[in-house]
Amino acid sequence: MRKVVSRDGTTIAYDTAGEGPPLVLLNGAFRDHTIFDDLVPALARHCTVYAYDRRGRGQSGDAPSYAVEREIEDLEAMIEEAGGSAAVFAGSTGANLALRAAFAGAPITRLALHEPFFRPDGFPKPPPNAAGTLQALLAEGDRRGEAAEYFLGPVLGLTPDDVAQWRKGPIWAMNEANAHTLLYDIAICGDFTVPAGRLAQLPTQTLVLNSDRTSAWLRAAAQETAAALPNGRGLELSGSWHRIDMDVLGRALVEFAAA
Repeated sequence: MRKVVSRDGTTIAYDTAGEGPPLVLLNGAFRDHTIFDDLVPALARHCTVYAYDRRGRGQSGDAPSYAVEREIEDLEAMIEEAGGSAAVFAGSTGANLALRAAFAGAPITRLALHEPFFRPDGFPKPPPNAAGTLQALLAEGDRRGEAAEYFLGPVLGLTPDDVAQWRKGPIWAMNEANAHTLLYDIAICGDFTVPAGRLAQLPTQTLVLNSDRTSAWLRAAAQETAAALPNGRGLELSGSWHRIDMDVLGRALVEFAAA
């Protein structure tokens, strides 16, 4: 992987592919840039794609203490590497991070978001002490799996049966390895409310996507985010829970990013 150095000296690792308008890919909780492995080939036929490991994951470095501002600077470093301005696609908590970067003035030309991690009115929010609980679990080195389960259950809202099935999946080892970064995602999400006032002041052309088989709160979060943006548009695509079919997603992103 290639490397770029963020403002605080942290090394950020990334892969790039293709030719055309630059498109930076930003993942959500647990995962690194490999979540986009099945998506990049379709995008690379039309865009120059940059997929990076957020700090603390994969081959990227980290810092002794965390601040959301440092992750905004990481994204800005990637955009600079891409030529100084770029479209950004971000999913889940990564969508929250991309919005915070856009609010801070990052040179994002177009923004595509997949199911940002907000809890609209009428849906229960994660426990108010979620960060403290995760911190306590992570302070004991052998409880990373419990931290991952806590995020999936009380924070994300999966049932115990869903969490048990998740543990059997092929990415559970990555979930445990990246469990410490769940505190980063909690910090990014703030109070989990849709920031309608700030969204109303964001002029960036934005596409907000959701799956047709996702949770009701994720669908509502996507719809409310799109409705609050002056240049926002919502689009529901075929998929499963918190995931859009990759071929469908690829076509939608190419059409949007290369417009």
